[in-house]
Amino acid sequence: MSNHPAPGRRTVAKGALLGAAALLLGPGTGAAGAADGPAALRLPVPTGPHPVGLRTFVLTDASRKDPWEPAVVREVKISVLYPARAVGGFPCAPQLTPDEADYFSFLASRVHPGLPETGVDWGAVLTHGHVDAPPLPGRRPVLLYTPGGGDSRTLGTALAEDFASHGRIVVLVDHPGDASQVELPGGVRTTVLRGDPDPATFRTMIDTRVADLRLVLDRLPGLSLAPAMDLRRIGVYGHSAGGTAAVHALAGDDRIAAGVNLEGYLDLDPKLVAGLDKPLLMFRTDGFEFAARLERSWAGVPARRVLLTDANHWIFSDYADLVPQLQAAGLVTAGARAALVGAGNPAVATARVRYGVRAFFDRRLPVAGHRRAPQ
Repeated sequence: MSNHPAPGRRTVAKGALLGAAALLLGPGTGAAGAADGPAALRLPVPTGPHPVGLRTFVLTDASRKDPWEPAVVREVKISVLYPARAVGGFPCAPQLTPDEADYFSFLASRVHPGLPETGVDWGAVLTHGHVDAPPLPGRRPVLLYTPGGGDSRTLGTALAEDFASHGRIVVLVDHPGDASQVELPGGVRTTVLRGDPDPATFRTMIDTRVADLRLVLDRLPGLSLAPAMDLRRIGVYGHSAGGTAAVHALAGDDRIAAGVNLEGYLDLDPKLVAGLDKPLLMFRTDGFEFAARLERSWAGVPARRVLLTDANHWIFSDYADLVPQLQAAGLVTAGARAALVGAGNPAVATARVRYGVRAFFDRRLPVAGHRRAPQ
């Protein structure tokens, strides 16, 4: 059953948690808000022939303690996007729940310096996913998505919606305690991360993410959308830390047939990735601050590689579309935009990612009756 709280709901300990987040993450560095009201932001319309449905689930792993909050068992939240048969009467979901939007309004400039501290109504950003719309008949390939470190799953919405509109089922996976914020049945969990993780923290992040992906794979057959899923054709893709986790999951789980790494390091387990014998596509940008480490970590990895020019690290997320809108509203500086997504035309970069990833999965995990994406 979908889990979209009513607009009036609020988490009980919000003030205490926001205060704790302030101490953890330090002072914000975002641009000042505009004086003429909150900026209205939009996500791009999917390019495929099908409307998109959305259902959200919370999965509990009673066998595993949460690494960031050991007093509780591990919970993972997922959104499943899929081609819908009809969407009339099924409203589009907001990108963030009301509670998540409240937290993100506070955390945005602390998680990603350069984003505005005020002036944005994050709760007003709508997706193109129609809540609980009936799925299109037939079984379809499944893609798992794991986001960048500190990001929530919802920042991968635009790319996932595009894949779903072209006939795939996409599962966006949140990693509580790592993600900036995620609303669970017990309330909103915020990130424990502060700045770039040290090696031990990064190891915990990746091991946790891989275990979360395995949990999702274990539970897919029991979801209400399982009849629409072809669980013999599963792929994985991820951004940054999510790219690292995606490759590790690809290498270690026989249920996953192909993967895409969107600018994630591969130096955590060199022997594991060097021995990879499954199809892998890897993207990177020419503006990434840590490109030298990235290139060293990719040396010898058997994969096709794509370079995006005039782009930067967060171009692979919804910031590709949101940050230029914030700049146009006077809420983000040109320098901050370049540091986040690059100074180039984001439509060019995102089109290359969208069509490149689609074409890759079309070859490896084809959708029955669909033509391959443009090369």
